[in-house]
This record gives sequence, structure tokens and C-alpha cells, in this order.
Amino acid sequence: MEQRLRFVLYFLLICFFLVFGKLFYWQVVEGKKLSTLAIKQYYTWHEIPAERGKIYASDNAPLVINQNAHLLYLNPQRFEITYAELEEKLKDLVSLPEIDLDGLKKKNVVWFPLAKNLSDKTKGQIEEMQLKGLGFEESEKRFYPEASMSAHLLGFVGEDAEGKRKGYFGIEGFYDNELRGKSGTRYFEQDAMGRPIPLVEELEEKTLSGRNLSLNLDRKLQFLAEKHLKEGIEKYGAVSGSVLVMDPESGAVLAMASFPSYDPGEYFKFNQDFFKNPVISSVFEPGSIFKVVVMASGLDSGKVKADEVCSKCSGPREIYDYTIKTWNDKYYPFSTMTDIIVHSDNVGMVYVSEKMGLDKFLEYLKKFGFYEATGIDLQGEMAPVIRERKNWTEIDLATASFGQGIALTQIQVLSAVNAIANGGKLYQPQVVKKIFEDDKSIVVEPVLKARPISEKTAEAVKDMMIEAVEKGEAKWAKPEGYQIAGKTGTAQIPIKGHYDPEKTIASFVGFAPADNPRFSMLVTLREPKSSPWGSETAAPLWFDIAKDIFRIWEVKK
Repeated sequence: MEQRLRFVLYFLLICFFLVFGKLFYWQVVEGKKLSTLAIKQYYTWHEIPAERGKIYASDNAPLVINQNAHLLYLNPQRFEITYAELEEKLKDLVSLPEIDLDGLKKKNVVWFPLAKNLSDKTKGQIEEMQLKGLGFEESEKRFYPEASMSAHLLGFVGEDAEGKRKGYFGIEGFYDNELRGKSGTRYFEQDAMGRPIPLVEELEEKTLSGRNLSLNLDRKLQFLAEKHLKEGIEKYGAVSGSVLVMDPESGAVLAMASFPSYDPGEYFKFNQDFFKNPVISSVFEPGSIFKVVVMASGLDSGKVKADEVCSKCSGPREIYDYTIKTWNDKYYPFSTMTDIIVHSDNVGMVYVSEKMGLDKFLEYLKKFGFYEATGIDLQGEMAPVIRERKNWTEIDLATASFGQGIALTQIQVLSAVNAIANGGKLYQPQVVKKIFEDDKSIVVEPVLKARPISEKTAEAVKDMMIEAVEKGEAKWAKPEGYQIAGKTGTAQIPIKGHYDPEKTIASFVGFAPADNPRFSMLVTLREPKSSPWGSETAAPLWFDIAKDIFRIWEVKK
């Protein structure tokens, strides 16, 4: 008898532990999962987007804000007319999607979106029809107080594959996580049969607004850059063009303009090719503006000296089957390194590159950051590929010395020239200066990436660039009374393995005031028809913009 009782006791203990273990497993191990399944049985829900963060210029003027809008939704369970009748009633107000109304009713769907971004006026017109089963939710859409200004820099907000709002390109794409915030969830209760319970709903999870961004962008400069660029493209008959303005002492982007452009508020009306930002996403052969970087490399390496006389500048150079000439077929046998920059002498630059040698040349390309993307805080930057050392030939080194046969981005080129302007420091370009929400803020500090050249080298090349402006082909357009360091560029465009003799990219790069630079700027014009030369197109455009910068910044002569 005692043995039987002991057996029963053991059996009950085992059962107890089995039940306890199972309860522990359900409530603790699988508790969260089962709780979610229970909620799914009694609730249905949809997501409520958070308010997206705003974007401001450096003067706190809004560039991108949110505008009140309305989402029209359908409750199929309360809908009393046919969907075809609804389409007819709303045909002049909204475009409705194709849906299976009967299928939605069978699935007990109580909320289905029909149209987004409706105005107050459209909402009022629909409400006047008093159609059962239709409802509205407050939503928002991006609004651009400055219209399409800064489109390539800002990017736009579209939808991903799941229909959720997402930033694309530029700032909207790069800072999407900070801007979008955290969505909330609205739950609708339903009965045991899956039927919705009228008028019962609760906001289970609140939204968390996105963070705001304050840019380094100077709104007045941006306006002037776009205005002058449009006028310049029309005046010189160019296919396209760009203007990039930076602070050489920090890498801050003060203005960035490219045309053709698009309207970020109605991006869906434009071909996707317009979304690409040429300043960061397109490569070009920089031509003669690259000579100042090569000259800086030669001087810094100690392979040439500023007052050194070129011993191979008396005429064209023959390298293999190629003949290298100067742009105007004029030659200066006793040229110093300064003369080579002033005359934009291709033959003289070949001399510099030969004195450096290929290994030293490639070493300085890496020091100036041309082997990688700059890291600018914009979505879409590409990093051009510099060919491997084993694939370089003598003619490749020669042509690269004057900016042909090497492809770079505009942001890379101006960042490198900034190192000449600021005494040898290579900064990472930065668009955003502050990220903030309520009383919290994060200041984005300048990022010093490298010191590719010494301060002494930078000063020597700066002096050469001043001479190039004072005595070069573009001296006629220079603003009187200001000391500017600059360099013109004219590069032929490669097409199917050869250079088109008629099509060029005209450019001018420089900084001012030269003794204490407050801004640097790169202007490029693609295929100008009035003249192929940078000295007659890009340079005067650069100087026109500079005149306005001097005026609005009250820079004294």
C-alpha cells in the first residue's frame, strides 16, 4: 500500500512539473510570441507614419518642411455603393486604385488606403458627398518653400516597395534614418469571428518625430549660383553645368547647383536621369584645372622647384606614336614652374610628371584622396577607379599630368584644391552642420582626413594660381581690386575610345580672397557652343558669381 502511494505521489509530482514546465514555456519562453498571436486574433492595425524631420539652411530659413495633407481610406464593411459608382463620383478629384471590394469584405478588412496627399479643398469636396465607408486621416507631404532650389542636394521623399515613405538621393537619402523618426500603430478591435467592432480603436504605440537638420548651405549663395548657372548655360550654349562652392577651412558645402534639374516636390514627373547629382555622381576628365594638383605634388615631393627652368619646353613632345602640344601651339623654352601654370603649358606639365615618376605621382593621387570617395554626407557619391599601377604607361602619365586620361568627380577636385587654399589640409566635405530635436542637438564637426602637402608647398602653388589669374587668358574677366587664385581648364570629352575634337568640358577652379580664402569654387560647363575654352566661358561665369559673393558678404577690396 505504501509503495502504491509513493508511486501515485511520484506520478503527481511528475505531472506537476510537466504542467509547470509547459506553463513556464508558454508564459516566459514563448510569452511574447503567443501574446502577439492573441493580439492578431482580436485586433487588426495599420501603421501611422511619424512626422519627418525638417531641413534648414544656415540662416535657419526652411528648405524642406511638412505640409498638412490627408489620406483617404475605405472601410469596406461600411461601404454601401459599388466601387464603380465611387470611381465615377470621385473621378474629377482623385485617381483611385483598382481593388477587389468583395475580396476585402470577405477578409474583414476595415481600413484600406485609397489616395494620399490630398489637399484640404479636396477633402472638403469629398466630405460633402457624405459617402459611408470613407474616412480621412491626417498625414503630411514634403513642402519646399524655395521651390526646386537645391534639388540635387536635397533629394526627395518617395515610397519603397512596401509603400512606406523613404528618402532618396542627396540629404533625404543619406539622413533617412534620422529624418523619418519612428512610426506608430493604430489598432482596431474585432470580435471572435473576425468582424470589426464599430467605434472601438486605440492608439497602441505613439509616433516619434524625426530629427531636424541644419545645413552649411548659404541660401543667398545657392540662389545666386543657380541664377548665374542658368544664365551661363544659356549664354554659352552649354548642354549642362555645375557650380560648387565650399569653405576651404572646414570642408563645408556652401552652395551646390547643377542643371538640368528637377522639382523634388513632383519628382515623379521627371525621368530618373535627372535625380543624379553630377557634382558627386558623375566623373569627368578635369583638364587643366588638375595641373595645380600635379604641380603641388611635384613641389611637395621635392622633384621640382618653383623657380626651376623647364629643359623640355621648347616644342612639342613625342611619346611613342603620340605628339603632345600646348593648347595654342605656342612654346616657352625657358619656363619656370610658375610660367607653366600661367601659360597652362601641357608640355611643361609632362616635364613635371616625368621628374616625379609614376610611383611618386600615384602616391600623391592617394594623398589627395583620389583613390576613394570623399565621404560627403549625400546619398549617391561614387568613387572613380584609378587604374592599377601595372596598367600605366609613359603616355598615360604624360596625359594625366594635364588632366586628360584620368576621371574624377567634381567634389574630389575641389576638395583637393581646398588643400592648396588652406595650407595643406584635406577636409571631408560636409553638408550638414547640426542634427537637432527639441532641446537636443549634435554639432557635426569638421573632419580633417589628411595633410597631402606642406604649408610651404600650398603657399607656392597659391602664388602660381594668383599669377595665372593676373596674367592668364581669363584676366579680362577678373573683378577689379580683388586678389583671386585660380586656374582655367578645357578638357576634351572621350567618346568610344577617342576624344571628340569639337566637344569639351570647360571649367574654372579657384578661391578668394587669395591671402585669406573665405570660399573656393568650381564651375564646369559641358559642351559650350560659343567657345570650347574655359577662359572664355567657365572663367567669366566664375568671376560673375564671385562678384556677387564679394557684395553680399561685404568683402573689402
